Amino acid sequence: MARDSLNWAAIDADPRFQRLQRKKGAFLALLMVLSTAYYFLLPIGAAYFPDLFRTKIFGVVNFGILFALSQFVVAWCIAGYYTAKAREYDAMAQELIDEADRIGAR
Repeated sequence: MARDSLNWAAIDADPRFQRLQRKKGAFLALLMVLSTAYYFLLPIGAAYFPDLFRTKIFGVVNFGILFALSQFVVAWCIAGYYTAKAREYDAMAQELIDEADRIGAR
């Protein structure tokens, strides 16, 4: 069946589609909040806890530098977690795609 002949309102109203949207939206909102909070810990920490951020860890490397570099590690971890979790959403979406002709038949 051609995509433009599907009843998109019926697909949108399908409980599985609603569940997919709700789960994915909540997951992405959580990741956004966590990553934004971690990102802003660097300037806030440097402003309000300068002594902590100046603490030497080894050589010329201080806590502030390590914390700044940890931003990359956290970003990679978030991306990896999203990639793993996205497989679940992809499976849910594929189920809807496979049944789109039946769900959205006019």
